[in-house]
Amino acid sequence: MYAEYKDITIVYSIVDIGDDTAWVKITKAFTGPGNALLLAQNSDSSNYLYKLNAYITGIKNGVLSEPLILDTITIKNKATIDTIINNEGDTIIINPFYAPNQLMYYTATKLNKDYDYSLTIEKNNEESLTSSTGMVNTFSVSKPVNRIVFSETADNSIEWTAPKNGVMFEVSLKFNYTEYAPGYSDTLNKSIGWYVGTRNAKTSDGGESMDVSYSGPYFYSLLVSELPDVPNVTRWAGKVDITIASGSQVLATYLDINSGGASLLEEVPVYSNIDGGTGIFASRYTTIKEIQLSTTTERNLIENYNLGFKFKN
Repeated sequence: MYAEYKDITIVYSIVDIGDDTAWVKITKAFTGPGNALLLAQNSDSSNYLYKLNAYITGIKNGVLSEPLILDTITIKNKATIDTIINNEGDTIIINPFYAPNQLMYYTATKLNKDYDYSLTIEKNNEESLTSSTGMVNTFSVSKPVNRIVFSETADNSIEWTAPKNGVMFEVSLKFNYTEYAPGYSDTLNKSIGWYVGTRNAKTSDGGESMDVSYSGPYFYSLLVSELPDVPNVTRWAGKVDITIASGSQVLATYLDINSGGASLLEEVPVYSNIDGGTGIFASRYTTIKEIQLSTTTERNLIENYNLGFKFKN
């Protein structure tokens, strides 16, 4: 039995300088038997009955900016989970809150890459929670430059330079194409995506050269297995999206510690950077490079595989 009631504040926020809005999810659980994150999925027991005084403050060279007061909004039909892929390629659930309607705290002020940010949450019982994060800076793909090559016999590499505060990097590829067949009213835009790999920088200082290899043979075998056999179909190759998502040290540590199971619903996280509560306040940034297939790759698709690909007129 628990003699005294006490609520535990759960905070989830991953801010991104590429976003126009910074979101903070604040819920509560109770001391007592049961899983705090499972309780967080019940809206009746998870929301505070009053608006918390929550704000984000920028810090640069020791100077504080004007606090950004967080307002509230109820988001309708929000997905029940947010996921990310760990070093082994496993999907990890990092946002197991109730749905479909969620009360969110937010600021529509765009955050600055040159600032660190502190989050403060004040409850009406004079208790407060604090946390801080550096912002993952912008970065871009440096290789391939103009066209991407998928060799039928070898691997190639994707290269970039780690940005400041970026530690964990997830790389994925998406091949875009258009398709037309008898009976279609118009051409259809389609795509096939796949996970390439995860890399970790040695420090959060930035400037480290990073790379990951991707398989050319896998690209062709993927298309052969995934593209449906449509009678008299004609397909045209489009661009390839190279996506690299980078996470801060806090996010990387949180995911690494919690990657022992397939789902964070199974147990309370053992890592938190929220002083006075539990959860994470971290940052991430995603860069996407759209790039044309190499001429050789497109010719291989057209001449060596019976997939309906043609040269564009």
